[in-house]
Amino acid sequence: MTKIDELRPEVQPAPVRLSRVFAAPRETVFKAWSSADHIKRWFCPVGYSVPEAKVEMCVGGAFEVCMRSPEGVDHWTRGTFTEVMAPGRLAIDLHVVDPCGGGPLFSALTEVNFSDDASGGTLMEVVQTYSLGGAAQADEMVKGAPEGWCQTLDRLEAEVARMQGGVVRSVVHGAFHIERAYDATAEEVYKALSEEAAKSRWFIGPSGWGPIERVMDFRVGGRERLKGRFESGVTTTFDAVYHDIIPRERIVYTYEMRLDDRKISVSLATLQIKPAGERLTKLLVDEQGAFLDGYDDAGARERGTGDLLDKLGASLRA
Repeated sequence: MTKIDELRPEVQPAPVRLSRVFAAPRETVFKAWSSADHIKRWFCPVGYSVPEAKVEMCVGGAFEVCMRSPEGVDHWTRGTFTEVMAPGRLAIDLHVVDPCGGGPLFSALTEVNFSDDASGGTLMEVVQTYSLGGAAQADEMVKGAPEGWCQTLDRLEAEVARMQGGVVRSVVHGAFHIERAYDATAEEVYKALSEEAAKSRWFIGPSGWGPIERVMDFRVGGRERLKGRFESGVTTTFDAVYHDIIPRERIVYTYEMRLDDRKISVSLATLQIKPAGERLTKLLVDEQGAFLDGYDDAGARERGTGDLLDKLGASLRA
């Protein structure tokens, strides 16, 4: 039992259990865990990168991964292999390190089983069992683990396809509705959405992201493009076409999103501006998206849009 286990045994979370079927033999999926070169390509959620990794696939061998966040913060996970039975099973005793203090935040026993699937591919099952310390940050990280794992397995699916010389083709659909009420007139809200100078004050990426190209031609048939780069080096590109504009009432557009050169989604967005008082305006946002070829954002697009709408509100108050 580690020191982390001794801190709060009565409140340890339930294990996370995930599975994924890969269109590849067990040997290939197992191999994707076997070297730093492979791990650097897939062992992180969307927006993160893996600049450093050490993988020694043998019992007692090291498994160390540095995940760099979009803000440029390095998150280290260090551990050792406790079981290696190719190509059927592996287990890794992992310890997530506090990026501020360097000490352990929590430990995670990660068990991975590989079996033949009826489709002719490989069923990979992951069970991750946690032992938390007392840090609130550890609780939040574990709560986000299922979503992070889903995004990571999407990357693994792409890596397995790359190893076989192909690309995984898939489409995942999503939709959301968001409303905001602003202390502003409909004209002011419309201006923030339609004028490049006003929109540039709020339509930006998160911390650690910087714009490298911005073009806005606001008219029916016009295009808008915003490209930026995270400190990790990952670029994002928003390419939109306006299809319907009713001043101070409605804007409809479609847009593509890319991470580096990879197209990850195509979406339809509808913005409705509704006066609700002398200086109160509601903005209703509806979006339907098609997430492409292994990319499933697991709700990140809705959260990101909500953050942008909050920034819009702050720009109206400035």
